[in-house]
Amino acid sequence: MNIQIFGTKKCFDTKKAERYFKERGIKYQFIDMKEKGMSKGEFTSVLQSAGGIDNMIDEKAKDKDTLTLMKYLSDSDKTEKLFENQHLIKTPVVRNGKKAVIGYHPEIWEEWD
Repeated sequence: MNIQIFGTKKCFDTKKAERYFKERGIKYQFIDMKEKGMSKGEFTSVLQSAGGIDNMIDEKAKDKDTLTLMKYLSDSDKTEKLFENQHLIKTPVVRNGKKAVIGYHPEIWEEWD
């Protein structure tokens, strides 16, 4: 397994995801979204696994102006805007190669081998 956890240090669900893998002795790489974020390839891979752009957007994000704007954009414009404003992505984003899950979902991670 090649686990990557994209999240923030203050996110409760990100901490739970890290604890989940740590307790099982599974090595993972933590990427702080405030410092680094996703590359274009990682973003595209997560977008395909997540089931669409709307599943990636965190409706509880603090940037209400950008969230409101995104409601009126086409999907391709939303994708570009979300890539530019990665602080609007729900966390954690847990990747295992081409597979990705947004949020805390240990029932899905258990199926990964």
